[in-house]
Amino acid sequence: MSIRTCAVRTWLLACLAALLLPVLAAPAASASPAPSRGHVIVVGLSGLRWSDVSPSATPALWRLAGRGSVGDLVDYAVKPLTCPADGWLTLNAGARAQSDHTNAACGAFPRVTVAGAGAAVPGLAALEAYNQQFHNDPHWGLLAGAASCATAAGPGGALALAGRDGQVASYLPSPGQLTATVLARCPLTVVDLGVLGSTERARALASADTELARLVAGAPAGSTILVTAPGATSKPPHLQLALVSGPGYQAGLLHAASTRQPALVVLTDLNATVLGWLGRSSPADAVGAEITRAGRGTLSSTIDSLTSRDTAEQVWRSTHNAFFWTYALADAVVLAGIGLAAWGATAERRRRRARGWRVAGVFAAAVPAGTFAANLVPWSSSAHPALVLYAVTTVLALVVALGALAAGRRWGSRDPLAPFGLICLLTLLVLGVDVMTGSRLQLETPFGLSVLEAGRFYGIGNEALGIYGIAGLVAAGWLALVQLRRFPSTRRPALLALGVVAVFAVFASGWPGFGGKVGGTISMVPCFLLLGLAVAGVRLTWRRVLLAAVSGLALFAVFALISYLVPATGKSDIGAFAGSTLHGNSGSILLRKINSNIGSLSVNAFSPLIPVVVVVSGLMLWRPAWFRLTTLPLAYDAAPPAGPLMPPLLWMLWLLPVLGWLADDSGVIVPAAALPFVLPLGIAIAATVAYQDHQARYREKSAPSASPVSRK
Repeated sequence: MSIRTCAVRTWLLACLAALLLPVLAAPAASASPAPSRGHVIVVGLSGLRWSDVSPSATPALWRLAGRGSVGDLVDYAVKPLTCPADGWLTLNAGARAQSDHTNAACGAFPRVTVAGAGAAVPGLAALEAYNQQFHNDPHWGLLAGAASCATAAGPGGALALAGRDGQVASYLPSPGQLTATVLARCPLTVVDLGVLGSTERARALASADTELARLVAGAPAGSTILVTAPGATSKPPHLQLALVSGPGYQAGLLHAASTRQPALVVLTDLNATVLGWLGRSSPADAVGAEITRAGRGTLSSTIDSLTSRDTAEQVWRSTHNAFFWTYALADAVVLAGIGLAAWGATAERRRRRARGWRVAGVFAAAVPAGTFAANLVPWSSSAHPALVLYAVTTVLALVVALGALAAGRRWGSRDPLAPFGLICLLTLLVLGVDVMTGSRLQLETPFGLSVLEAGRFYGIGNEALGIYGIAGLVAAGWLALVQLRRFPSTRRPALLALGVVAVFAVFASGWPGFGGKVGGTISMVPCFLLLGLAVAGVRLTWRRVLLAAVSGLALFAVFALISYLVPATGKSDIGAFAGSTLHGNSGSILLRKINSNIGSLSVNAFSPLIPVVVVVSGLMLWRPAWFRLTTLPLAYDAAPPAGPLMPPLLWMLWLLPVLGWLADDSGVIVPAAALPFVLPLGIAIAATVAYQDHQARYREKSAPSASPVSRK
């Protein structure tokens, strides 16, 4: 084994051991379904969080949590502000639903009128019509039809148990009217204990806890009690409380296939869970999953963990945008500063700029790996969580970058792209293995998953998609170049190296048992195929390009069918989409995704600028002479094997986030999040290749040949 090969393996193994050992060693949640049961009592207290719970402030709730299973509830309906009425409507219909309100404040709670022993919600028909615009396909009255009879107490209970006609068969205006006899009368009782607001919160909490104690005392023996928090009245959003006490839920953590994260359930899981307890099945197109149980430690440590997760979410929410813009502006300032400091047209000035951009590109490329690895430190439980998170991120990014530069310095001119290849390979492996083991490193990190956004709880996150795919392409291209240098007479080892990276990247991201990422499959497969054709020396024609373009869609269809037909792969969005398509109900899903994609252009004032940046950068790659660029043509005309591979590699780095933009419902967020990573990386790679051969000369004729389709 050569010194070079040994160094690569040692460096990678050391980094992977440090980053992934805690993840691989983490025990998997052994969730088990609960047995069938008799009476079910659903108790809702809007705005209730685990930070409210303590033995002194909420003794009844503390006792119930001690003998039951606990978890965080993602209270996301349609908009970031999920009002109490939204939560109760979602419980009613088994799909995300919303009352008529803005994203700034809740509107009036739907009116409930008493009618004999029951009640009516006159505005339900209007709410049904209002929700058609969101394309979530609620099954109105689903919860009411799950039991032979059901009792609602309080306005939220009426909203949850209203039939499609707005009628509630059995209703009590106040939870105080519930007695042991009433609780035993029907197999299902839904109770609204009110709302915890920002004022007089302690008094409202104490009153609700007293009422909960009375309900628990009067519940029939063997009852299952679900305590939840349907919505809140103000922003910012928080993770809310979810608690189940009853047969099969003794002293545990709640678990749901919808999130695949221990102690984390979503609002749409509640309907599916209650239906399962009552012996009913959810509709085929339902998005929720039945909540099950896994083991836990002590109650105090468990609640600390649950509140720490909410703390981490608040850090993500309050610092995410600032981090992104700091990263992007730092890239721009450093790259521009290097260009100005080494301004000039002489060969020495150009080489000096190239060396500076190379170092800057290495440090910029190391940042995402540092953010994900920061989750190895319990920063959310510290006194200053944001400070600890970004301090650890900075230190780890510096370690990765310095290690890669040291390796590159050892190899010198033999492999000038080694630092970029090593960092991108490490980033790909960290994210890929993390996805296969539960996506723990992505949760609440700057480029990772925010569970409060309820977009994705496992797999490659929307903001990490571009970084993951670009890292895979650079790693594959670098390894292919290494093999082309070692075996100049054959391309097979290079194609094999590229193929191994591509299969790993696509499988980890797209396989339904791991990530089930639609946008990742559709965007990565064509780019890897086109890069592979370039490595193989195959001339690109428009027919081959079109075939490569649909290859991602074809593989996605295969993954979706496997997810739908093979339950062992786990519940996933792509499996639900396949089922909806086979039953002719996928139209609303596609409309919702398209609306979300288009809506991403208005996320903030800078979103409309991203398409401009994408178009301009594409023109720079295609016609560098138009912009008086000299580095790109030099890179394109560099000595083989690096020079001929530069146009297709750089074009794929541009194409992947564009395809991710079109294929993912997060839309323009994919290229926006990838730009601070890919721009300095692409500039550094081009500059490094352009000036590795000091005899290279700028030739104007190279600019028009930059299109990968026109090169052989």
